[in-house]
Amino acid sequence: MPEELFDNWLLTAGGAFLLGFFVAKLGAWLGKKFDDRERDPRDTRIRSLSADVRVAQTSAEKAKAQLEEATKELTETQKLVAIRDDRIAGQEQKIERLKSDLKESVLKTRELRAELSDRATEYTKSEARLREMETELSVARASTDLLASGMLDYTGNAEDEEAPTFTPGGRRWR
Repeated sequence: MPEELFDNWLLTAGGAFLLGFFVAKLGAWLGKKFDDRERDPRDTRIRSLSADVRVAQTSAEKAKAQLEEATKELTETQKLVAIRDDRIAGQEQKIERLKSDLKESVLKTRELRAELSDRATEYTKSEARLREMETELSVARASTDLLASGMLDYTGNAEDEEAPTFTPGGRRWR
């Protein structure tokens, strides 16, 4: 008979299933009977507190990680701010330098304009003097030519000693 039982695998599997079911039920009944004694409320409280501690530790680790990340971000931001402050300070120094250079350039331009204006005035005065001198020179040359040609005679009358006498071709004009 055991040989027939092994030959029929459906009966073997069903029998194994029923045997496992009964063993599990027996184990549960025995476990419940030995575990029926009343639990100490302190054990429950300890388990609850232990679970709370684990949750708090997990939360604390997350908070530490967030704090470290925020600290890193803060450090990076402070570095960036310091770099920007340095850059701004450099730009401000450059601006001040450029302002002073601009003021110096403006002053120099004003001085050069004043000098140019003075030179233009001097040039105009010199041109006027030159024209006067040219006029005097041409008058002097004309007088010299007239004296050399004999048309102008300063040897003359007693009545008007300072007035020159013009004598064209031997005639005297007074």
